[in-house]
Amino acid sequence: MNTQIKLILSALLVSISAATTALEVGDQAPDFLLEATDGKTYSLSQFKDKEAVVIAWYPKAYTSGCTIECKSLAQNGHLLKRLEVAYFMASVDSLEDNKGFAKETEADFPLLSDPSKKTAKAYDVLAFYGVPKRHTFYIGKDGKILFIDTNIKPATSAEDMAAKLEELGVPARS
Repeated sequence: MNTQIKLILSALLVSISAATTALEVGDQAPDFLLEATDGKTYSLSQFKDKEAVVIAWYPKAYTSGCTIECKSLAQNGHLLKRLEVAYFMASVDSLEDNKGFAKETEADFPLLSDPSKKTAKAYDVLAFYGVPKRHTFYIGKDGKILFIDTNIKPATSAEDMAAKLEELGVPARS
């Protein structure tokens, strides 16, 4: 590769990385408006000053790790339902794919669909091949990011979320 091409590629990479700022703890979480498998449309702003929010991004419906994670949340969701939190799994899959996936995994919580990838980009979770990384965002009642988990264990997802929410001081429902 000649020097001129290397310089152009280098400049392009610098401008791309400068344009993408990763979210951090303490940042205001990006609002969203996404359709869910329960027939409702959700936004982050609807929970402001009411309850914490957890968004568990997952790569692709019907894949092994995602199925295990979704089943963990379905089978152990009682651990989360006792806390003042709204929790979701989210992907860039179509709503129809997510509805089928929710039914197959017996998910009793909403799966959010972001086929435009706009929200996934805002949360900086898109991998270079266009699907979300498995990252979970914990967002406080004030809309600020409390924690970003990038080390997800799908089989214990519900237990891990509940423990993290308690550690972050999210209260039990009264």
